[in-house]
Amino acid sequence: MRGFANWAIYRDHIPNNAVNWITQKNFGFSDAADLFVFISGIDKLAQISADQISSIGSQDMNDNVWFDLVKRIRTAIDNKEVDGVVITHGTDTMEETAFFLQNVLDTDMPVVLVGSMRPSTAIGADGPANLYDAMRVASAPESRGRGVLVVLNDTIHAARWVQKTNTTSVQTFRSPDAGPIGYVDTGSLRFLHPAAPVKAAALKLPDAPPLPRVDIIYSHANMDAAEVEDAVKRGAKGIVLAGVGDGNSSKGAIDALAAAAKQGVVVVRSTRVGSGYVNRNVEVEDDKLGFAVSLDLNPQKARVLLELLIANGITDPKAVQQAFAQP
Repeated sequence: MRGFANWAIYRDHIPNNAVNWITQKNFGFSDAADLFVFISGIDKLAQISADQISSIGSQDMNDNVWFDLVKRIRTAIDNKEVDGVVITHGTDTMEETAFFLQNVLDTDMPVVLVGSMRPSTAIGADGPANLYDAMRVASAPESRGRGVLVVLNDTIHAARWVQKTNTTSVQTFRSPDAGPIGYVDTGSLRFLHPAAPVKAAALKLPDAPPLPRVDIIYSHANMDAAEVEDAVKRGAKGIVLAGVGDGNSSKGAIDALAAAAKQGVVVVRSTRVGSGYVNRNVEVEDDKLGFAVSLDLNPQKARVLLELLIANGITDPKAVQQAFAQP
């Protein structure tokens, strides 16, 4: 289901499991009965019912679908018979949806995103095994309190750290700065760390979409101020710089970002590099210019968090920086 979006599965623990599944048909089945035929043994994991959210490519993921997804998940959370949620999602924007949910859901219930890199018709299709593993993770008591998870290729990742790192490989999802938090092994789950005792408070979701506009500006050689100035003209309330190296950019771009910050646009420096932390006040005078830095968050995740912060009225650079430092 590479490039396709979002289903969800609500599931209960073994042996008395009750599962509600929101589906989009990308694995080749449209209801629980099809699922039992398609994936051998999955009927022994849970009682599953189906409910479709949407049928879009995940490259078209948008606030409307995100808001609807949150409503469906909260319904599952309020159902005392449900122990976990599994969301099938296209891999292209999976990390963004996972991180969005991580920041707006207030629950210890396992919420697991899963997808596939190969279509169901391919030799060696990975979708069935990935979905089976995701359901095992969502049903396990030891998965509680770990936030939103991404499960593919026998590996369990935390929403904050996971990234898609390869265009086609089944090993595309990795967590460069932290590593996976666990593995789905034969007959068991192996978590590498205890569940975190403290989780940052969930951010309030507005009553209706859209979220405030936040643009990502990609830094490059021979860059001037035009891209930043255009973003401000288009009404961006926030700008994330996908900077070179440690989140840096040309003098013209930095000057334009400083001018934008003075106009009330929230500026966060991130990096186009695939891993590593962005540091404050090293190459760029963040305190003087009114910038925040994304720390370990890549540009696309920094954008998600920043639009939620702005929606919650958090725009002061110090408050924004504090929010980015929360686990």
